[in-house]
Amino acid sequence: MPRTDLSGNMLIAQSGGPTAVINQSLVGAILEAKRRKQITKIYGALHGIKGILDENLVDLGRESKATLEAVAKTPSSALGSVRKKPTTDDCRKIFSVLKKYNVRYFFYIGGNDSAETTHIINEEARKADYELRCFHICKTIDNDLRRNDHTPGFASGAKFVAQAFMGDNLDNRALAGVKINVVMGRHAGFLTAASALARVYPDDGPHLIYLPERPFAMSRFLADVKRVYAKHGRCVVAVSEGISDKNGTPIASLFTKEVDAHGNVQLSGTGALGDLLASQVREKTKISRVRSDTFGYLQRSFPGVVSEVDSREARAVGREAVKFATGGHSSGSVAIQRKRAKNYRVEYIRVPLSSVAKETRHMPASHINKAGNDVTSAFVEYVRPLVGPLPRIGRLKAYQVKKKK
Repeated sequence: MPRTDLSGNMLIAQSGGPTAVINQSLVGAILEAKRRKQITKIYGALHGIKGILDENLVDLGRESKATLEAVAKTPSSALGSVRKKPTTDDCRKIFSVLKKYNVRYFFYIGGNDSAETTHIINEEARKADYELRCFHICKTIDNDLRRNDHTPGFASGAKFVAQAFMGDNLDNRALAGVKINVVMGRHAGFLTAASALARVYPDDGPHLIYLPERPFAMSRFLADVKRVYAKHGRCVVAVSEGISDKNGTPIASLFTKEVDAHGNVQLSGTGALGDLLASQVREKTKISRVRSDTFGYLQRSFPGVVSEVDSREARAVGREAVKFATGGHSSGSVAIQRKRAKNYRVEYIRVPLSSVAKETRHMPASHINKAGNDVTSAFVEYVRPLVGPLPRIGRLKAYQVKKKK
């Protein structure tokens, strides 16, 4: 029988890229922990495992419900974040800190790198014969966690991308030309694909969408742009930052060699990819008005552009993690799975940490068109209920006045 009487303190931390709803998960876990008699104190580590190593902790149990609810509605990581993969020595020190503060419940909110970190800590606890419930709370705007239909943070990021493209399409329609927008997404194109929701009228952009799941060829890209421009007199393009050539080399990696603690090449925070694509269009197509923008980190923590579904589910995964842990379940990751019914519904399940850690998932082939330059209706049906209602876009009937002789 699962042991439900494990008593001790709880430690929670946030890691990786912030999102618009990551604090909902934090607050969901805290409020549920306050209801659990097995949890005596609720600690938060500032800046992830770095805060644990430095013993830079705060007492979250003293925070009022009003404060917590205000924080829950605020984007970005309230505890601060970190990108750090623990070494063996780090793990030893982490355990000494956990033991010192009688921590028996550890929760780490983050993506696949964070799941890997949680898995490492859990394995070290098992080797040391220290009873510790380690739970990864899913989060990432990239939407690339295995075992999940989607992850908290994605829907709000997707809503931002869709609305940004709505505005950019209107701008491009008023002053025609080629506009290229580079969107976050290293290995998975979900966020870039969400730009398809910007389409209201048949001639709306984005007219072309390029994702890291398909090899990118400059010659094909230029031919696509010329074709669309000839048809509409303009062209709006959505490009994932992680687009790669046929050998799997990210195009953006040609411009940067900086890597993080997990060995990931930095793709965001530079406009080099957009500049390259724009310069190629100018040079090879002779289209004079060509512009590019890089969304970079904008879609991660933008206030006021939050999906209601995303907010609700982010709160739920934090709450469910504490329920699983105090209910006697072994360590794991909380995953969101969609119920295959006519109306949108989800369920929250516990999956092994090893099944989520490190590796990423990609957009299904059924969500990408055969030419590799757009999404399918199946993707739009998948993402629309997550994002929710978008602004209404009006257009003049433009009744033509007859020219006078």
